[in-house]
Amino acid sequence: MKKYFSVFILFIPIISFAQQPFNGIDVNLGNLYRLSDSKTRSISPENFTGEKGKGGMATDGTGKEPSKELGQGWKVSPSVLIKSKTTFTLAEIIGSGSISHIWMTPSSNWRYYILRFYWDDEKEPSVEVPMGDFFCMGWGQYAAVQSLPVTVNPGSGFNCYWPMPFKKKCKITMENIDDEDMTLYYQVDYMLTQVPDDAAYFHAQFHRVSPLPLKQDYVIVDGIRGRGQYVGTYIAYGAHKNGWWGEGEIKFFMDGDTKFPTINGTGTEDYFCGSYDFDTHKKNDAGVDESNYTEFSNAYTGMPQVIKGDGHYNIAQRFGMYRWHIADPIRFDKDLKVTIQDLGWHKDWRYMPLQDDIASVAFWYQTEPHTPFAPLPSRDELEW
Repeated sequence: MKKYFSVFILFIPIISFAQQPFNGIDVNLGNLYRLSDSKTRSISPENFTGEKGKGGMATDGTGKEPSKELGQGWKVSPSVLIKSKTTFTLAEIIGSGSISHIWMTPSSNWRYYILRFYWDDEKEPSVEVPMGDFFCMGWGQYAAVQSLPVTVNPGSGFNCYWPMPFKKKCKITMENIDDEDMTLYYQVDYMLTQVPDDAAYFHAQFHRVSPLPLKQDYVIVDGIRGRGQYVGTYIAYGAHKNGWWGEGEIKFFMDGDTKFPTINGTGTEDYFCGSYDFDTHKKNDAGVDESNYTEFSNAYTGMPQVIKGDGHYNIAQRFGMYRWHIADPIRFDKDLKVTIQDLGWHKDWRYMPLQDDIASVAFWYQTEPHTPFAPLPSRDELEW
C-alpha cells in the first residue's frame, strides 16, 4: 500500500502540468519540459539586431582595445556609450513575440537614465520610468532584491522578468539626461512566437512629489483607461520628519468609483505585507532591547532598502518597497486610479498627516490604446 501511494503522489502533478496551456510565452517549471515552436533570440551590444547567427561579429566597440590581441569574437563590443542628452535604441524587434528577460548594469546616476518601451505602432510609450526606479533602486544605492519579476544582484546587476508580449513590433530606448556620458551593459532576451488574442500589454509609469502637500493623498497612478490588471507598486519613500511614517491607506478606485474606492487598505506597512513598523525587536550585546527597521525581500513583497541617517550630510531616512500583485492581480474593466496616504503616528496617540518625498512606479497590463502619460518630471525634479 505504501508503494502504490508514492506512485500516485508523483503521478498527479504530471497530469496537472500537462493540462496547462503553453504558447511559448508563459514558461514556468510546470511546463518547462514541453516543446514549443517559439524562437529564442537576444539583443545585446554583441548582436544589436538579435539576428540568428550574427552574434560576436563586431570588429569595433568599447572592448576593442583590451581585445586587440585576440580579435573578432573576443568581447570586442560588450557595452555601449550613450552620450549626454541623447537617446539610444536598445532594441527594435519586428514581428510577434514577447520579452522574457532584461539585464543591464549602468554607471553613474540611475535616476538620470529614462527607459521607454513602445508596443506595436504606438507613438507614446507604454513604459516611461527612470532606470533605477524601474528596477526598485530609486535611491541610487545598491540593495539586493530577490523577487519573481525583479532581481538586483551585486554590484548593480538589474534584472527584469516581467513577460511583455507584442503583436507587431517592440522598441526599447534609453535616454541619458545626465551631463555625463554613460556606459551601459545590457541584454534583452525575447522569443518570436504567436501571441494570444487576449494578451494585454505591459505598462509602467513613474510619479514623484516632494514635498507632498499637507493632507493630500499621493497619487501612484491615475487616468488608466481600458481593461486590464494592476500587477505591482514600487515606492521610494523619503521621510521628512522623525517618527513612524507608514500609517497611510492605499486605495484602488476602479470602474467608475468616485469618492470612495472599491479596495481600501489598512496601512502602508500592511500593503507591503509587513506589520508593526517593520520592526524587529531584539536585545543587543549589552542585553538592552532594541527596535530596528528590518530589510526583507521575497517573491512578492519587500522593503530591501533602508537608508539611515548618518548624523552628518545624509540625515534623512529613506526606504525602498515593492509589492507585486502576481498571485492577486487587481482587475479592472474600464478605469483605475491608485492613491496612498502620507500618514504618520504622533506620540500623543493620534495620526499625523505628513509632507514627505514620495516617488513611485505603477506596473500594469491593459488593452491598447492607453491614455498618454503626463510629462516626466524635469531633471531637477527627479533629483533627490
